[in-house]
Amino acid sequence: MLNNLANKKSRSPKVLLAPMEGVVDFHMRKILTEIGGIDGCVTEFIRVTNHALPSRVFLKHFPEILSDCETEHRVPVSVQLLGSNPEAIALNAVKASKIGAKTIDLNFGCPAKTVNKSEGGAILLKKTDTLFKIVSTTKQSLPQGVKLSAKMRLGYEEKIGFLENAQALESAGAEELVVHARSKVDGYKPPAYWSYVKAIQEQLSINVIINGEIWTVDDYFKARDQSGCVDVMIGRGLLAKPDLALQIKCALNGEPIEAMPWCKVAHYVLRYFLQTTYTHPNKFLGNRLKQWLSYLKLTYPEAHVLMEDIKRSRDFDFIHNRLRIEINNNKIDATI
Repeated sequence: MLNNLANKKSRSPKVLLAPMEGVVDFHMRKILTEIGGIDGCVTEFIRVTNHALPSRVFLKHFPEILSDCETEHRVPVSVQLLGSNPEAIALNAVKASKIGAKTIDLNFGCPAKTVNKSEGGAILLKKTDTLFKIVSTTKQSLPQGVKLSAKMRLGYEEKIGFLENAQALESAGAEELVVHARSKVDGYKPPAYWSYVKAIQEQLSINVIINGEIWTVDDYFKARDQSGCVDVMIGRGLLAKPDLALQIKCALNGEPIEAMPWCKVAHYVLRYFLQTTYTHPNKFLGNRLKQWLSYLKLTYPEAHVLMEDIKRSRDFDFIHNRLRIEINNNKIDATI
């Protein structure tokens, strides 16, 4: 065990982009990996019930599967599955691997009520035997060379049983584990209980990744220190501060940290709007842009003003013109 811990701590730390339903789509993965500092991504979860999904479902959520499972900026992407039927999960994992997936990630952390009511996500943390069966069935079904990882929380109603669940996932065949350092009931309310994850990290031989409430470079170092984990996964923090991973890498390398100014972020905001407009139905026009702005305004006051101006509109021309005004006011190249 000591050798395993030493091996985990002897390599360069990684920063991973967390999957977030409704906002971290392939457009967002492309933008954030272009900005830099991110070492890996996971797709939004693909819901599995009791049957094999058509290939188009995987391609919709995971178009990078056709590009060697990498973003345009050569950052690896894993596909995440969510469900409670071991055979169906395994069947779809195999199908994804045949299309080209290199890593299958299993979601045991989603706190959404609708997901939990249908026996998916975090509610499975109450059923350690089911966790084991899902992972072991999937692992036994996957072709050699396809990696299997999992994501979990510290518990459902309370932060209990997390070590047993983590050990079950490892013994069933998970090769890497992300732990969101809160229970389902905690949701996304601060704080995250990073120190709880230390027991998992110390007992497992596989790589354990800390996730939850990492908004700044200081948070990053505190999360690593308290959890003992080498790698971190960041979701909302990267949406609020798109260059956070890059700032972390600068800090690790002893380089000066220069936060990305709003004038550059606005350029990406316009691009994201245009890209999502062409891949989502008109009745949802602007929804994903507004979700991103709801995070960006935590860092940039300009994003708050922009959000207030467009939040009630679903008119393409109005939103597009308002974004171009933002670009022009900040003297950015607006040739998109």
